[in-house]
Amino acid sequence: MSRIAVRFARVEPRRRVRDLVLGLLSDLPRKNCWSIAEWAGQATPDGMQHLLGRARWDADDVRDDVREYVLEHLHDEDAVLVVDETGDVKKSTHTVGVQRQYTGTAGRIENSQVAVYLVYAGLRGHASVDRELYVPRSWTCIPHRCRAAGLGEDTVFATKPELAARMIGRFFDAGHRVGWMAGDEVYGGNPKLRTALEERQVGYVLAVACSHEATTSAGKFRADALAAKVPKRAWQKLSAGAGAKGHRFYDWAVIHLAEPRPGSRQLLIRRNRTTGELAYYRCFSPDPVSLAALVRVAGSRWQVEETFQSGKALAGLDEHQVRRYTSWSRWVTPRNAMLITIRFPGHRSCRAVSPTPARHERAPVRRRGEGRSMPHRARCGAAPTSTTRTHRLRS
Repeated sequence: MSRIAVRFARVEPRRRVRDLVLGLLSDLPRKNCWSIAEWAGQATPDGMQHLLGRARWDADDVRDDVREYVLEHLHDEDAVLVVDETGDVKKSTHTVGVQRQYTGTAGRIENSQVAVYLVYAGLRGHASVDRELYVPRSWTCIPHRCRAAGLGEDTVFATKPELAARMIGRFFDAGHRVGWMAGDEVYGGNPKLRTALEERQVGYVLAVACSHEATTSAGKFRADALAAKVPKRAWQKLSAGAGAKGHRFYDWAVIHLAEPRPGSRQLLIRRNRTTGELAYYRCFSPDPVSLAALVRVAGSRWQVEETFQSGKALAGLDEHQVRRYTSWSRWVTPRNAMLITIRFPGHRSCRAVSPTPARHERAPVRRRGEGRSMPHRARCGAAPTSTTRTHRLRS
């Protein structure tokens, strides 16, 4: 907390943001301003609501501090930036950015709020370093609706790849470097995002649809048509990384693409060894690289899913009850500062690392309808499982 304390001019918001972060990482079954305020020993949620909505502090400054904190702990020369979106199902249509749209959380079209996240993934672990709220056209075309939700008057519609490009630009403009970028079809199918990465000389392995067209020395073909031409001897069995049940082996093939611009470009094809299902990736690197290197980057994309799972299961990422943009950005930003998933060498499992308050800092909890106080549990975070455990981390 000492890293972000300088962003709060007064002692009250500093204390409240500490309580907010520790409350988000506690074992509360439901996490919102009411439950966290009670957990911290406060009689009402007014202080927490003031911190999120009206107190003077800049969530973007804290976001930058979070990024520096993550890179300090997880720095890796072979790290990959992974971009992906996640949705939170919401009932209210007044919550900023909410409309009926597809969300992978529910697996269908639901009334939901969607945000795009940038995750730093390396051998030592992974964590979110940036976020952008997706604001649909149904909001940006109604200026007074945006103003009521705390969005600026100059808010314009931006696609998810455009939001990803903003975050990537901030990352590199801050002086940080990574060699690779990964993402799903939403981002791989966007030529502007691919061009922006190539201009920065950043390699990428981005998923594309089977209908994606790529140019080879023999002409332009759909990705599935090129896959049908791959001879049997060209497939190689390689691991996409270790999962909960061991290494994830697939068959892989690569086709070199012909483009006049500098750099090496390929179409990477993945085949499920059981079902035969195919997946396709558009690849770029400033210099030629091996098939194994491309497979490593493609396999790193799964780590963003674990980041989302940890954020929702341990830190209540999707349980907020805030409607305005300022409150949303302040809810999602500080929790990243204290939730890092670390990979321990020699183990297939990962552990979510979160702080435990010092003994003298633990506040009594007063539940609604109860007249007695209950001591805070000795350990914050979810109960340890075989794949996710909570540990102390001094900041």
